[in-house]
Amino acid sequence: MPDGGDGPDPAPYRRLDGTRAENALLFARFRDASASESTRIAARDGLVALHLPLVEHCARRFRNRGEPFEDLVQVGTIGLIKSIDRFDSDRGVEFSTYATPTIIGEIKRYFRDKGWAIRVPRRLQELRMQIGASTAELTQALGRSPTLRELSQEIGCSVEEIVEGIESSNAYSTLSLDSTDDGGDDNGVSMLAFMGLDDEELEQIEIRESIKPLLEALPTREKRILLLRFFKNRTQSEIAAEIGVSQMHVSRLLTRTLAQLRTSLQEGV
Repeated sequence: MPDGGDGPDPAPYRRLDGTRAENALLFARFRDASASESTRIAARDGLVALHLPLVEHCARRFRNRGEPFEDLVQVGTIGLIKSIDRFDSDRGVEFSTYATPTIIGEIKRYFRDKGWAIRVPRRLQELRMQIGASTAELTQALGRSPTLRELSQEIGCSVEEIVEGIESSNAYSTLSLDSTDDGGDDNGVSMLAFMGLDDEELEQIEIRESIKPLLEALPTREKRILLLRFFKNRTQSEIAAEIGVSQMHVSRLLTRTLAQLRTSLQEGV
């Protein structure tokens, strides 16, 4: 996303203060609740025309970044109109100073939206940016990558929203189905060739889900032995040394536990 810094210095537009009388008159007409609608619209149009050079100056900060200058001016003008609608002259702040951040923000938002290959809600786009910034800060503070829960607490949202924000990053860029697995070589296999192939792992999902409650019901020792053997790839001798029994006893426990699980699965079918 393009970075416009803190925004352009509004000083070049202090020359507009030479027309302060016109500026004040237009704002007075625009704020006059007793004025006709056409008068108020004409006043706002006059304010837009008066401050259009400010929009053009802001837009020039983002030139040569892939978007037509005219489009940037159009987007920045939206920010200018928002500033006119919200400006309170009684606060004693120059309008150019007040409007600059809003104009810059509108142009930045335009670039951010254009960067997404697939349109996602702005809420997720902004959350993705928050996750990136918070991840960097927490990594530096903790000396490791933060967990999802730590990110959720830092940002002030749920873990589910953090996951949704991270997954939305996949919409930031797309890959052609014609692209190959070796950088585009003619001998490569395109992604399209894999579409519709059966995933062998799908057949195991039902078994894994069925066995979960059975594993939870096992005694602590038997459950630990299965964990060490099949999830941590320990040998029977290593398991025996860790839990303080003989290797033969570990073998008997494994055989008995697996038979028990197999019987329970068959009875549940």
